[in-house]
Amino acid sequence: MSTALVTGATAGIGLSFSRQLAAQGHDLVLVARDAARLGAVADELKASNGVDVEVLCADLTDRADLAAVEARVASTEAPVELLVNNAGFGLKHRFHDNSADQEEAMLTVLVTAVMRLSHAAIGAMRERGHGGIINVSSVAGFLPRGTYGAAKGWVNSFSEWAHHEYAADGVRVMALCPGFTKTEFHERMDVGRNSAPDWMWLDADRLVATALQDYARGRALSVPSPQYKAVVALTRAVPNGLLQRFQSLGRK
Repeated sequence: MSTALVTGATAGIGLSFSRQLAAQGHDLVLVARDAARLGAVADELKASNGVDVEVLCADLTDRADLAAVEARVASTEAPVELLVNNAGFGLKHRFHDNSADQEEAMLTVLVTAVMRLSHAAIGAMRERGHGGIINVSSVAGFLPRGTYGAAKGWVNSFSEWAHHEYAADGVRVMALCPGFTKTEFHERMDVGRNSAPDWMWLDADRLVATALQDYARGRALSVPSPQYKAVVALTRAVPNGLLQRFQSLGRK
């Protein structure tokens, strides 16, 4: 079976990708910062699915660590058939209240790492004539939500472009755009679940299952829920000035 590499693989959406891909029989390369959690997840997946699991402890804000992941993605001896660019984080405060270093670190993980790992993957996959990338983006990429939304807007645009650009080379690229999801993401931002209405919160396992179905169908964009499909449709009709009034959702 083929090998999938998942960044941010030990929690939330990344963990769900790891579990569902392992259940499908894929060998895995798991990338995250926490070595202990990486080991525990690897042991779980090997025991429950009988797949090979490699771990790569890396902080994607560190250029040397990122280069090590790039090299693994580009490997011809142990090729990666599917790259899942999932690692990410958000900042709770408004742009001027965050330090420039915090903003740069977020940009590095959300944009630079996605670009560099995608570059490594596309080069190797074109040589083989097959492979794919799922870039975990966000509905925020369609909304005026500060630098986080701007970064995810880049991911959406890049992914849709790459989907069409490299399809003839046998490389599939898809952007996954969930909304608020029940994971550790908002807890790490010190944001409570009451910061957005209950109907806006998604289940990670369900959205990943939908994403994998959309990827198998060859879609360039996956918005894995009816409510967020409606949100994306609304963004095309509602002026940005009005949408910006709701940017505090998910930040309190």
